[in-house]
Amino acid sequence: VGNRDDSNLYINMKLKAAAEIGISANHIKLPNTATEADVLKCIASLNGDPAVHGFIVQLPLDSDKPINTEKITNAVAPEKDVDGLSSINAGKLSRGDLGDCFIPCTPKGCMELIRQTGVQVAGKRAVVVGRSKIVGAPMHDLLLWNHATVTTCHSKTSTLAEEVGKADILVVAAGKAEMVKGEWIKPGAIVIDCGINHVPDSTKASGKRVVGDVAYSTAKEKASYITPVPGGVGPMTVAMLMQSTVESAQRFLEKFQPGKWNIQYNHLTLKMPVPSDIEISQSCVPKPIDQVAKEVGLLPDEVELYGQTKAKVHLSALKRLKNQPDGKYVVVTGITPTPLGEGKSTTTVGLVQALGAHLHQNVFACVRQPSQGPTFGIKGGAAGGGYCQIIPMEEFNLHLTGDIHAITAANNLVAAAVDARIFHELTQTDQALYNRLVPSVNGVRKFSDIQIRRLQKLGINKTDPTALTKEEINLFVRLDIDPGTITWQRVLDTNDRFLRKITIGQSPTEKGFSRMAQFDITVSSEIMAVLALSDGLDDMKKRLGRMVVASSKRGEPITTDDLGVTGALAVLMKDTVKPNLMQTLEGTPVFVHAGPFANIAHGNSSVLADKIALKLVGKEGFVVTEAGFGADIGMEKFFNIKCRYSGLRPHVVVLVATVRALKMHGGGPAVTAGVPLPKEYMEENLQLLAKGCSNLNKQIQNARMFGVPVVVAVNAFKTDTKAELALVVQLAKEAGAFDAVECTHWAEGGKGAVALAQAVQRASQTPSNFRFLYNVELPVIDKIRLIAQQIYGASDIELLPEAQEKVALYTKQGFGNLPICMAKTHLSLSHDPEQKGAPTGFILPIRDIRASVGAGFLYPLVGTMSTMPGLPTRPCFYDIDLDPVSGEVNGLF
Repeated sequence: VGNRDDSNLYINMKLKAAAEIGISANHIKLPNTATEADVLKCIASLNGDPAVHGFIVQLPLDSDKPINTEKITNAVAPEKDVDGLSSINAGKLSRGDLGDCFIPCTPKGCMELIRQTGVQVAGKRAVVVGRSKIVGAPMHDLLLWNHATVTTCHSKTSTLAEEVGKADILVVAAGKAEMVKGEWIKPGAIVIDCGINHVPDSTKASGKRVVGDVAYSTAKEKASYITPVPGGVGPMTVAMLMQSTVESAQRFLEKFQPGKWNIQYNHLTLKMPVPSDIEISQSCVPKPIDQVAKEVGLLPDEVELYGQTKAKVHLSALKRLKNQPDGKYVVVTGITPTPLGEGKSTTTVGLVQALGAHLHQNVFACVRQPSQGPTFGIKGGAAGGGYCQIIPMEEFNLHLTGDIHAITAANNLVAAAVDARIFHELTQTDQALYNRLVPSVNGVRKFSDIQIRRLQKLGINKTDPTALTKEEINLFVRLDIDPGTITWQRVLDTNDRFLRKITIGQSPTEKGFSRMAQFDITVSSEIMAVLALSDGLDDMKKRLGRMVVASSKRGEPITTDDLGVTGALAVLMKDTVKPNLMQTLEGTPVFVHAGPFANIAHGNSSVLADKIALKLVGKEGFVVTEAGFGADIGMEKFFNIKCRYSGLRPHVVVLVATVRALKMHGGGPAVTAGVPLPKEYMEENLQLLAKGCSNLNKQIQNARMFGVPVVVAVNAFKTDTKAELALVVQLAKEAGAFDAVECTHWAEGGKGAVALAQAVQRASQTPSNFRFLYNVELPVIDKIRLIAQQIYGASDIELLPEAQEKVALYTKQGFGNLPICMAKTHLSLSHDPEQKGAPTGFILPIRDIRASVGAGFLYPLVGTMSTMPGLPTRPCFYDIDLDPVSGEVNGLF
């Protein structure tokens, strides 16, 4: 801290010595305006950086602000305190724990000089003159624990000459020029002079010379060994600093295996019958999230804590780790499910718990953030289930770090801007609009950056607001939004069916400018898809600006950038871009980030979370992410959209199947949430099961179509028989799966998915010849047809008139080369949820096509689906309550 000449000199000596012996040393220099908090923040960063094996705080701290030196030196992590100045290292030294501490460099150098004489320290009488924390006190302890009889003297010692005369070994560190006289010294004594003092000398150009604390010219006549000043203890101090740094690196390598996390796993106490999810979640005490962050190699300044159990991770971690090789990339998907779901989330968590806590691999789960709508409405939570959960589940399911709320605010700001712009354009002249859009401030008009971009888009290369012609002003101020083309809707993170269609603009202040609109659920907002596919803050801002909200009356796309809201959206969204860190029941790390719907959007968690996780796990580690809905939807979009934009290439597909769902596909009765299962699902029926495996076969083919090996996870329920589970395993292998494994993780945690984890490990070592299903340069209709025929099994597609118009419009507007994100039911491979198994020969109807230009895809609408599901007769919130005394959440998620 600061710029003292003497400190700079000492630091340069240390940097030079480090360079000579191959230690990478850096000088972190803070200004003399640095505060105590600034220094502590810097120290915290170095403490957490595994690439730093040691660091020192150069004293004195030359700052204009008051800084507690003791507080600063004690902030240095003891294992990196190569100067040995922290109270912990001093305490260990005073107790004789010499092998478990760092010794201050000057005393350590003095001991090395004494050893070099060949004189045995044990049994000798030693005298230390000086009692400073840096030299005198630790020197006393070192000599004592090397079995000398030690006396410490100081400026108040009345018989100093007498005590010095008894010393076989004399160490002087009093800070007084030539205080110890030669005649005091015992003949043959070893004399170590640690003093550096300046005395007047007219023969020197500087007018002064450096002397020690011992009168050298007379003392050398009596001592057997004596250190000169300068050139004695000083170089040894630097050498010992280097030695301590090497020792620190050696200790680090002994403690940590390169590439392996030093992670603490939680032991599960399994109960039968398996308790409720919330009971299991609340019975487990999560590790402090900053501990989890440290265990996986994140630095303190890369982690932003949100309480004790969740944190956001800064994107600086990705930049720091950019040269680290990626780990293995695994996607969990499923067969076409029943309305009850077949356990993809539970399998994802079980797999990572098995890989981490049981097979001791570096592993991260990357999952979507659940929406409050389904949580309180029709689905309950999404944290997994049984002994495979992300915890605390109530934190996971409710609010988390506020990302969905930020998206709600950003989305509705755009909606408000659209209607406000239409209103103002309808009620004002060109000049009045211009005067308000480009106001005069203190007599000066100036375009904002976003207005400059709009002018450039219009082909107007002017920056002076007074230079625009009337025609240019007209083009600039009038977006001329066609209300009938508005695709941007308001959103809410609640299942409110009565907001599906609304009339807005009913207030008298809107002067009769009303129109039909609607509310969607927040996670269906394009902003959520933008967040999930963004590669960083800059990329997210560009995508936010490209979002198309409507067309003009001339048929041109109107973007959020045209509305002028891009910067505001980026500000609202700036924290959402950081992935959220949590943990599983067994203590493995999880990124919870983004939650786009799997029908109207692509149904996968964020690209950024996957990228950071792949760097953190390292080359031999695993990142397990989950794709929403069945393989025909979530997995297809994972490959064709997410992997296309991220550049990441998957190694393994885990396909989740259940006996229950396969029996349904074989012709079993309907499965309905909240209704007891029919007897067909409670009794063994191999014929029904075998017939239903047609769906499993097709989904295996779908995954293999992309060139990635498939491992089938047969999620076992208590109603399944051994014969049924064995049949599914057999038929899955016959259909081309790399392996198929029975899993019991819901009841047993990671232990019940060890066989699955081992199969995934083996599959990840086989060649992956990943390829996309289609080239984005193909015409829109051809891309839709390829998905319908290859993935769904349709014979062809049929575009209804509205869809045909949209194909022409989007192609004309330049969006024809975007990937396709099919919005269809997840309950069938076809568009009809009643068609089970693996239907073929059907015509897939496309009723409309919409564009998410900012996110980067077109989404054809297949069948009739709402993005705002309504609350059922008995919503999930009936079971949720709060204990007013403990503050604990009770009920079922």
